[in-house]
Amino acid sequence: MEQWKRNLYILMFSQFLVLGAMSMVIPFLPLYLKEMGTKPSDINFWAGIIFGANFLSAFIVAPIWGRLADRHGRKIMILRSGFGMAIVIFLTGLATSPWQLLILRLLNGTISGFIPASISLVATNTPKEKAGYALGMLSSGAVAGSIMGPFVGGMLAEVIGYSEIFFWTSACLMTASFIVLFAVKEEFVPVKQEKRVSFWSEGSMILHQRPLVIMFTVAILLQFATLGPGPQMSLFVTELGVPGGYVAFFAGLVISITSFSNMIFAPILGKLGDRYGSEKVLFGCLIAAALFFIPHVFVHSVWQLLICRFLLGLCLGGLMPSVSTLIRKFAPAGKESTVFGYLTSANCIGNMLGPATYGVLSGLIGIRGIFLITSVILLVAALWLKAGLKGAGKESMATMKSSA
Repeated sequence: MEQWKRNLYILMFSQFLVLGAMSMVIPFLPLYLKEMGTKPSDINFWAGIIFGANFLSAFIVAPIWGRLADRHGRKIMILRSGFGMAIVIFLTGLATSPWQLLILRLLNGTISGFIPASISLVATNTPKEKAGYALGMLSSGAVAGSIMGPFVGGMLAEVIGYSEIFFWTSACLMTASFIVLFAVKEEFVPVKQEKRVSFWSEGSMILHQRPLVIMFTVAILLQFATLGPGPQMSLFVTELGVPGGYVAFFAGLVISITSFSNMIFAPILGKLGDRYGSEKVLFGCLIAAALFFIPHVFVHSVWQLLICRFLLGLCLGGLMPSVSTLIRKFAPAGKESTVFGYLTSANCIGNMLGPATYGVLSGLIGIRGIFLITSVILLVAALWLKAGLKGAGKESMATMKSSA
């Protein structure tokens, strides 16, 4: 087997373990807070702050880790993150107060980066003509883990309790890290620079490249629009009514079915990107996702909602993998991981702002209204992509390569 394929399959499984492990515990943070004796009136406040703390610290440090990856290799960054998070998550299981949880979540965000570093390694060690397919497959592994995690976590919580789930999560992260340590082979040759460029100068150079800024902006809008409605879905399912009153089951099914179709179609859309251009696939998926959010407004049963969410997932499978492929295409030689670090920061902005903003909007215009808002945002992202990349072709890429 070619080395890039071997790395891809190993990192697919590793991402499955990591995302599955992390999603075993994150949905149960409010219940963990309740278990440790937090006042019921304070639980939502602390849950929101603790959830967002991880993204805040990751937003700050992601470009720094990316820069170090360009100097010393991507594999070492995967191991740093994997082993580091395993230790922090283990300590999280020993926390006894919301303040301890908050500090540990900030620390976890600071040392996180397993997924971005894996994407960077696959992107830089895969033939360019196969990059879309490889990144689509990698995305499928991650999504599969995020599907399985909540179900496994829910079952474990019933049997062993919430704090013990963190120990199992730590074990999964440690296992994934050891798999990468012994099985992944990176072909890394640092690009020699005539003179050392400061972190701020390098960041300024990256943020002055129009195609990269376009992709960062699209990533923010994507994360904002697609994650924002997530916390409202269980409320919407309750509003629609479900057979037998199994609200929790159908709420989980509504969320999982989107991830399921995303997982199936991500590699297929990645192949289409390799053949016809990732920018075309990204534009088409943005338009299709914008259109599929519109029927959400008019559904009157949970079965109609399930169909809408499945169709939406088909489009979502072509979004972030296409963004990652285009980031690799436009990144200056030797700066790929640094650029992926900035992409991670952009994703964190969307992750932080989306759920909070949608929570406010749902109180003003209702859950159905936020679906229309989402459709508009995705349409704006598509038009921004189309207009922004127009003319950012060979001449723009040549400028970026020379500035590296």
